[in-house]
Amino acid sequence: MDFEAPAEIVQALHARAAHGIFGYTLEPDSWFDAAAGWLQRRHGWEVRREWMLPSPGVIPSLVFAILGLTEPSDGIIIQPPVYYPFPLRVGANGRRVVENPLKLSGSRWEMDLEGLEKVVDDRTRMLILCSPHNPVCRVWDRASLQGLADFCLRRGIVVVSDEIHNDLVMPGSRHIPFASLSNEAAAHSLTLVSATKSFNLAGLGGSLTVIPDAGLRARFDAVQHAIAAGPANVFAAAAAEAAWRHGEPWLEELLAYLQANIRFLAGFLGESLPQVTLAPLEGTYLAWLDMRALMLSDDQIKAKLQGDARLWLDEGRKFGRGGEGFQRLNVACPRAVLADAAERLVRAFRPS
Repeated sequence: MDFEAPAEIVQALHARAAHGIFGYTLEPDSWFDAAAGWLQRRHGWEVRREWMLPSPGVIPSLVFAILGLTEPSDGIIIQPPVYYPFPLRVGANGRRVVENPLKLSGSRWEMDLEGLEKVVDDRTRMLILCSPHNPVCRVWDRASLQGLADFCLRRGIVVVSDEIHNDLVMPGSRHIPFASLSNEAAAHSLTLVSATKSFNLAGLGGSLTVIPDAGLRARFDAVQHAIAAGPANVFAAAAAEAAWRHGEPWLEELLAYLQANIRFLAGFLGESLPQVTLAPLEGTYLAWLDMRALMLSDDQIKAKLQGDARLWLDEGRKFGRGGEGFQRLNVACPRAVLADAAERLVRAFRPS
């Protein structure tokens, strides 16, 4: 984001720096308490202290899960178009990527639950869930999550739920933690959470992996210890605790600003370049632009964006199957910056 973090976080970092001792340390219990309080308050999910394991970040945690809970050549399901590090980390660690692409219904993306049965085999061990989904802006409803849980429980598939965007949910939608669906879902899942996305702290790193099942937790923890990944750093813990204890007013202001930004962008494009449409922004701060009606190839779109508009967006095709013809645009910026970007885009693509 292009926004400064809450003042309380900056103050907490100043206080930690003033301490002056930065040697090896344990994560403070207050960090875990703050996380549990936040998840209960914001998402209605009661999380026990022993379920939470600290990690350097969400993607490292995903790798620990892959290494600890699957074997080489096992299949791991992803739902493209999806955050591109998912298939990269699966393949880089010697596992098979199993694709269960999302379906586009009008402007809204849905899970293809029926298609799951067609792509899995007896060596399919894991599904990586993106919730809310990046890049298609979906906040999954209970029916979709329950259908997914029922399938995975029936087939013995562990769900790793990346919920780093869990707080970035627009009015009218509600994030439901996968593990909160039922005791059975909790026992067959790992949930990745962090304050970094919600409060613009990605440069500090740090995350928590919530694993209610003791057996899964032990296997995950064994990998983290085996590769000496180390815990979150002292500043990450201080920042996250301050965010979860004091950041709620800032977050509410952010959500209102993001909603206004997306309304502005949709209205501007609707009037000036109606060939480009937006997926409904239910969650995240990333607009998903459908540019297929321009009848241009991905290479042509990229050339015009970077050459004519001088804009560098995320190409939809790098998010996998179904992303062709789309572009991802970050709306977590001042309105003037977004307006300038929108005007550049329109000038580059408006029919002459």
